[in-house]
Amino acid sequence: MARKKRKVPQVNSTSTADIAFMMLLFFLLTSSMDTDKGLSRRLPQPVPKDQKEQDTEVKKRNILVVLINSSNQILCGDDYVQLAQVKDRVKDFIKNPTNNEHMPEQISVDVPYFGNMMVSKNHVISLQNDRGTNYQAYIDVQNEIAAAYNELRDDVSLQKFGKKYIDLDEEQQKAVQMIYTQRISEAEPKNYGGVK
Repeated sequence: MARKKRKVPQVNSTSTADIAFMMLLFFLLTSSMDTDKGLSRRLPQPVPKDQKEQDTEVKKRNILVVLINSSNQILCGDDYVQLAQVKDRVKDFIKNPTNNEHMPEQISVDVPYFGNMMVSKNHVISLQNDRGTNYQAYIDVQNEIAAAYNELRDDVSLQKFGKKYIDLDEEQQKAVQMIYTQRISEAEPKNYGGVK
């Protein structure tokens, strides 16, 4: 007697597309995607075409040079410092409460909400780096300089208004910016070399 071939029962696949679609939706909705975060910096406004180029004379005492060499060592003013020291050095330079002759000169300015104040309006933080500087080292130093301004602004905002700078309204923020104007100059990289 001949054997009959058994038929393999077919699997009902009509709902597999629906299940796959629902699983795809589930994973898309429950998973998080990494988003690239850039620097929170604003570029300066473009210079009008009809504006004439002018050189600005800056006194040496008003400039703090922060230099990062090819070995990623940081020279802040005349001293080599660690990354953690940069913020405090920049804060001390900008504040200059004693009007030290080696730090930015203090100028009397009438600031809304604050009245007449002595501020170091003409200071410049000059950030320079070597072509061989590690990119992360440059960004870290840049963040420390920005953090110095943020802390100074928070301190004066808390003293006057009882809240942080970011929580102030636009007019109050402009007043605080008059006290601590952010003036950072970033020079084109050069070949300074390492330290011997």
